[in-house]
Amino acid sequence: MKIEGSVALVTGANRGLGKVLAEQLKAKGAKKIYAGARDPAKVAYAGVEPVKLDITSAADVSATAKALGDVNLVINNAGIAPFSSLAADASLEVARTAMETNYFGTLRVANAFAPILAKNGGGALVNMLSVLSWITYPSLAAYCASKSAAWALTNALRHELKEQGTLVIGVHAGLIDTDMAAGVDAPKVSPEQVAAAILEAVASGREEVLSDEPSRQIKAALSAQPGPYL
Repeated sequence: MKIEGSVALVTGANRGLGKVLAEQLKAKGAKKIYAGARDPAKVAYAGVEPVKLDITSAADVSATAKALGDVNLVINNAGIAPFSSLAADASLEVARTAMETNYFGTLRVANAFAPILAKNGGGALVNMLSVLSWITYPSLAAYCASKSAAWALTNALRHELKEQGTLVIGVHAGLIDTDMAAGVDAPKVSPEQVAAAILEAVASGREEVLSDEPSRQIKAALSAQPGPYL
């Protein structure tokens, strides 16, 4: 689909990758950009329409869908990355929180906007995943599990929404140089590079984005023996 003239919703758009995506959409000629955030007052940049949107809230998502009937591009970017092992005492609660945002929140937005995308010609749905959809770090085990689930969800949505003409894109990346990864001392890809790869995939109709070298290497090694997830 064409970015120029599109009407986009970006979740988690108050900072980091979401903010950069909104800025690049504007630069590429999107007609309207809705910037979803739990606190829309924190969307402190020009050229977008702030929208109150907590993707863990069914009421927020329903109200947003009712108000934004002109959207033809949805970018599911909102997410959390709690540090916790699954063997810790509080692991069940941490896992629930990660799944509620990264899996159920993504699904909730997709469910609400799929009919709107269909009405507006199909459009595109982009889900921000991770290289950790395929491998697990013990310190981020709940996050890894939620992103693995979101990958499976994305693959299912791709098949289900194909008939209505909706392009479904899964985006994988390693560490992105944003606030979420600020405490990790390791090589990182810029949010500008990831955002550019996402919008190029939307424009060209590609269903999967491997936006950096770690995601490309891990994807290529999935059939190796032993697998990179072992």
